[in-house]
Amino acid sequence: MKKVSCLLLLILPFLFSAAQQALVDSMKNVLALAKTPEEKVEALDMLSRTMVNINLKQADEYGNDLITLAEESRDRKLMIKAYMSNGTRCSYFAGMKDYTSRSIDYYNKALSIAKQNRYDEDAGAIYLKLAAIHLAIPDKDKALSYANQALSIINTLKNDSLKAEVNNTFGHVYLNRNEKIVALRNYLTGLRIAEEIKNHALIRACYLYLSSFYSGIEDYDKAIDYYSKAYKELDLMSEKNVPYLRAVDMNSMGKLYAYKKSYEIAIRYFERSLAMADSLKFATLKMPGYTSLLNQYLRVDQPQKALEYFNSSSGQELRKQLINFGFSGAIDQAFAVIYTELNKFDSAKYYFQRAAPFFENNPNESSRVSYYAQLGSLYKKTGEYAKAIDLYLKVKDIADRTGQLEIAERAAKHLDTLYLRVGNFQQASLYNSIYYKYKDSLETLNKEKELAQVEAADLQFRQQKLEEELAEKKRRKNNIQYMAITIGIVGVFVMLVVLGMFKVSANTIRLIGFFAFLMFFEFLFLIFKKNIYSVTQGEPMKDLAFMIALAALLVPLHHWLEHRVIKYLTSHNRLTASGKTLMAKVFTGKKNEGKGKGVTLEKNDP
Repeated sequence: MKKVSCLLLLILPFLFSAAQQALVDSMKNVLALAKTPEEKVEALDMLSRTMVNINLKQADEYGNDLITLAEESRDRKLMIKAYMSNGTRCSYFAGMKDYTSRSIDYYNKALSIAKQNRYDEDAGAIYLKLAAIHLAIPDKDKALSYANQALSIINTLKNDSLKAEVNNTFGHVYLNRNEKIVALRNYLTGLRIAEEIKNHALIRACYLYLSSFYSGIEDYDKAIDYYSKAYKELDLMSEKNVPYLRAVDMNSMGKLYAYKKSYEIAIRYFERSLAMADSLKFATLKMPGYTSLLNQYLRVDQPQKALEYFNSSSGQELRKQLINFGFSGAIDQAFAVIYTELNKFDSAKYYFQRAAPFFENNPNESSRVSYYAQLGSLYKKTGEYAKAIDLYLKVKDIADRTGQLEIAERAAKHLDTLYLRVGNFQQASLYNSIYYKYKDSLETLNKEKELAQVEAADLQFRQQKLEEELAEKKRRKNNIQYMAITIGIVGVFVMLVVLGMFKVSANTIRLIGFFAFLMFFEFLFLIFKKNIYSVTQGEPMKDLAFMIALAALLVPLHHWLEHRVIKYLTSHNRLTASGKTLMAKVFTGKKNEGKGKGVTLEKNDP
């Protein structure tokens, strides 16, 4: 309960769509030069979502301009895009009540337009967005309902990207409902579809979801493996925000190593993340790295170092950014936790009191439960047991409601101790029994978690085996086709040679020869192209250079060889003098051979 990352992580999602601040002026120029409503909507969409990282007030203004422009155009597609853009922008702050409500309202307006105009793809995409935002509240039942509505629409479409996304959404929903294996199956299905359509941004997203899944079941090595794969997908993406994503990835992999208790490696990743953000000259991107380092000191019980870091230039930069984004409550929370650990209780109370309005008005129950538990810990240390009891009762209530058994167990244990200290032995006995019930449930859950790890490994193995079998089946099928093509080409050439020996027109030989050589050299091109991928990795410039070099070699050879062979065959055809001589020699030779055999028989005849 000492960490403050629970709240600070709320700012991370919008960093995944971040663009560098230096682009703002160029985006404004693009908007000024835009002529059509479509161009203006596109420019305002990018500008409003980018400004979320720089100035929230201006982001809202651009978002409102976007809706006004789309409404005035009366173009239903543009109206849907405008409302979805604003819904996505507000969803970046899903942990804040006002932004969450606004996001849902925008999505519902977009959905209404899509349904009225029978834009099924848009409706399916909006249902997925609504499912995601309700998981952030969290409202698992509504999230599942929206996911099912999305599925009913997307199944009727031929949009594979949406099919991958609906599988990923079901993965999120079932994971939140603690149905881990069902969630994993959905994630793997989403990944398979993304790989089939070779959408690298979607493949990366699937890897990130799988990393999060394995982190949730505490298989951190597997989680790091998938995050590393996601990081490598950035090499195959051309989006402008790729350098920023690299910095975010460094921080996220550092946290995975921290969960694995490889603290030195984790710190190196955090520092690399900060170095990348610094090289990009994008202050907002440093916030996750600063927060991770602060939490690292608290994680290893070094509150004095945490305080020194929070008061350093790096910490002051973090605090400035948090204030700019309306997260001043997180700063007070951090100071309160640090001073509690340093046993400076008056200072801790002061900062907890300052943070109270922010957390009381926050709909994100995970952040509230963290705040109540931290404040309860302070009152327990100061001997204010009645206040501590009230807070831990709130913690237990939220934990029970959201299914957080570990937090509920710790709250029950604290309540057992606190009621003993105030002399209420009956309540102490009650919460002692509740604590052991939670403990038994957690032991069962841990066994289920171990079982989930085994089942996940088995599912992965079977999935890999199935993929290998499909690949082998495809390879055999391709080999049969290559063999059939080879036999076909050889057959055509044999027929071409045979035709050169019989009474066939020269034009017929030329026509068949043309197709024979065309098939042969195109087949060579096909074989070379299939085998150069290991060298070029599908990079267009390398592919083009290789194909030009190959064509420069094979095309002249094709024409020269075709000309020589056709000329030879037509010159020895029976319709020409030389052809008749050739045939005469062949048949005269056969007659003489027969006569020779006859004479031999006469001489030996008794």
